[in-house]
Amino acid sequence: MAFLRWRHQQGRVLLLAAALVVLGDTLLIALIIARVPYTKIDWDAYMEQVAGFRAGERNYAELQGDTGPLVYPAGFLYIYSAIQYLTGGAVFPAQIFFGALYVLNLCIVLLIYMRTTVVPWWVLFLLSLSKRVHSIFVLRLFNDSVATTLVNASILLFQSQCWYLGMLLFSFAVSVKMNVLLYAPGLLLVLLKALSLGGVLVALFIAAALQVLLGWPFLWSYPVAYISRAFNLGRVFIHFWSVNFKFVPETIFVSKQFAVILLILHLILLFLFAQYKWCKHEGGIFAASGLTMQHQLIEKPSSWTYFLGKSSALSLRPFKRQLLEPDHIVTVLFTANFIGVVCARSLHYQFYSWYFYTLPFLLWKAPFPTSLRLLLFALVELFWNIYPSTSYSSLGLVICHLITTWGLWYAPIEYPYARNRTKDQMD
Repeated sequence: MAFLRWRHQQGRVLLLAAALVVLGDTLLIALIIARVPYTKIDWDAYMEQVAGFRAGERNYAELQGDTGPLVYPAGFLYIYSAIQYLTGGAVFPAQIFFGALYVLNLCIVLLIYMRTTVVPWWVLFLLSLSKRVHSIFVLRLFNDSVATTLVNASILLFQSQCWYLGMLLFSFAVSVKMNVLLYAPGLLLVLLKALSLGGVLVALFIAAALQVLLGWPFLWSYPVAYISRAFNLGRVFIHFWSVNFKFVPETIFVSKQFAVILLILHLILLFLFAQYKWCKHEGGIFAASGLTMQHQLIEKPSSWTYFLGKSSALSLRPFKRQLLEPDHIVTVLFTANFIGVVCARSLHYQFYSWYFYTLPFLLWKAPFPTSLRLLLFALVELFWNIYPSTSYSSLGLVICHLITTWGLWYAPIEYPYARNRTKDQMD
């Protein structure tokens, strides 16, 4: 009873802190829109690309803006077409829309944090302290803001074990900007733990079907142009705009070898974390995914019950699922995304929104003293607000990322499953 009373009290404190964060940040957003001049970067280009789409153009090679060709999937066009329709393409009403989007995203993130047990209540206030993120949302109106809000909403659904609806929203986020795919390796692992093999296939089909549905007008008319432009994984960014690898000489930065090294590092880190951190309780990544079960069932048929209990991915009932703890879901997804950010060849200023909201969780997950956590949080924010980036600021940012990654490697491993509970798939 004492424990329940303590949990209830903690919940009330978290709720009060979250309410104060939302109230304070809503007022701050209103002040920013009213007092700080809008920064013209991509908005006009977005509106030109959307205007071409609304005029009937379906060839991605012909959808251009003043900053270059359209490089985002079809979901971007639908969402910004709706924004253009609602705002008439004017900046001020668009800022109000993005201000509301900022507050909505903040509420979603707060709910994600409140369902976990990693951070103390006062850490919630850190989520409203980024000058750069406020700018990304309401002064620059980037599509990163939309993608971030959608992926956070999908994570909230995953915490509620709503896997199919969450996958639908996740796929929608991918259709706005492909950076969301940085979550994909962690999400696949979580799906394999939570669902049967049939359930995983259904979830992946839902995500793929939405991509086809959204892109169908372009796939039907000019499929090569759409796929090559909207899902171009080989883009080489301009060295000047890099926030993380400005200290690397430009000749190396643009080289294919540098990209391959970072990709290999990305894959190695994902494998190590999956094998020794995220799947430690299951005995490794293959055991967690159920891929080792077939041989053992053939050799020891009497152990079927044992292995069906241990494996969270395979089951004789195609839609039976294992409930995962919200802490574990967030740990895997946030860490997978962060690893992708650490290994990204180029981070532009708007990309900070990809992982800012995960930083407090990750820093408090790591076994650091609170003073070091706050220092890393402040330094990351500082380096993201140095414009233009310098060799020193980018090197400092990479060092902060590496220290955080090291801390996550030594972080305590939470038990992944909700004990003694199962739930039939109802999505």
